[in-house]
Amino acid sequence: MPSAAGSPHRFSRRAILGALLSAPATVFAGAASFRVLVLSNGWHSGLALSRADVPEAIIPEIADFPHARFFEFGWGDAEFYPAREAGFWLTLRAAFPGPAVMHVSGLPDHPARIWPNVTILSFAVDAEALRRLLAFLRDSFDRAGAGRAVVSARGIYPFSLFYPATGRFHLLNTCNSWTAQALTAMGIGASLGGVNTAEDLVARIRPFAVAD
Repeated sequence: MPSAAGSPHRFSRRAILGALLSAPATVFAGAASFRVLVLSNGWHSGLALSRADVPEAIIPEIADFPHARFFEFGWGDAEFYPAREAGFWLTLRAAFPGPAVMHVSGLPDHPARIWPNVTILSFAVDAEALRRLLAFLRDSFDRAGAGRAVVSARGIYPFSLFYPATGRFHLLNTCNSWTAQALTAMGIGASLGGVNTAEDLVARIRPFAVAD
């Protein structure tokens, strides 16, 4: 959870994250411990980070959530994911290649308190791993050459929004495939090739999780 504003711990985290933007990444490997959370409701998965660990310079979209304490990032089909009621034909359409969206939730509290029935796995990473994950998240937004992505739809929750995303969603490249790709970019150490379901993802990464 974020530290109190102005505390030495928070200053240290800000200083390290600021340095990540300008200095060689290898300088910061092992310099600090950060937490990355993987969330799964059994069919969909996503990633969550403390606000203190997400620089606006890398993910400018977080400016849309000024009061968030954590951010949860998910990726999915541009039609199916935002739909309030996904019928048979929309579900069938999502099985074939189509555009994708990013779903960003600006959580007012720790994810475990927002979604107590969701599986949450915590991973301790160093600054270099965090840098790689943030780069993956940055590149998942389709900003169309602009400084930041434009909101494409209201989110699933009162505290979330959809944005255009890079990549193509289909039956063999799902939200869980995206989460696996993000964790691979981060360097989790698990073999995540071919991950397609939330159940498979959680089973493969659980041995690398730490107590939160």
